[in-house]
Amino acid sequence: MQNRPSLPPPPPPVEISSWPDREAMLADRAFILGALVRMHLGPARLGVLAMWAGLTAFGWLLVGTALAMFEQAQDVFGGLAGLLSLLLGVAALVPGIAFVCLYLARDRKVRALLVEWGALDRDPERDRELRLPGVSLVWLLLSFALGATGLALCVIGPASARPGDDTYGTVALTMGLGMVAWLTGLIGAVKALAHRRWVLRVLTAPAPDPLTPAGARSASSEPRPPGSGTLLPSSGR
Repeated sequence: MQNRPSLPPPPPPVEISSWPDREAMLADRAFILGALVRMHLGPARLGVLAMWAGLTAFGWLLVGTALAMFEQAQDVFGGLAGLLSLLLGVAALVPGIAFVCLYLARDRKVRALLVEWGALDRDPERDRELRLPGVSLVWLLLSFALGATGLALCVIGPASARPGDDTYGTVALTMGLGMVAWLTGLIGAVKALAHRRWVLRVLTAPAPDPLTPAGARSASSEPRPPGSGTLLPSSGR
């Protein structure tokens, strides 16, 4: 089984940066930013989010079914069936929630690295390939559709329930599935908007000031003219 790609390290401090010239630094910057963007908005990340959200929804489906079984149980066998469904649901629900939390933590680290590497310098030609307006729009539209569906389930489920016909377990099942869908859509929408914000604040912003740490890093990567060296302060008399 292939492991997921590891996150690249943050850019080195100015004091130990070892790029021979600015072009080498820009090439490394473009390569790492491309990998980070794929880790944030790539199709694989969409599939991973859908997988863990699906596992969470499946777990809640079993839990909600168990609640309905407990309400409608007429004998011991009905209660045992509900208990089995509850245990299986918890076994799927808890890992699903845990994996979603790990997913969000990894995305937070990716966004931090995007900001750090993007702040090194500006490269309009290479940065144009990192904007991905179509991909972020797909993320936003899919997330909006999923979130709207989940919100509708959360509202329609309790509103359409009829006393005597629908049990509390059925209402809880519908609302739980709607909540999972709404939260998943919210996560996807936040990712799409965060990428757009990164593009506007980092890629299309003015070049960093040479006096700032990011500008000093870029300036330090420029080749020094022949014969130049570190000037020592002269001793005063």
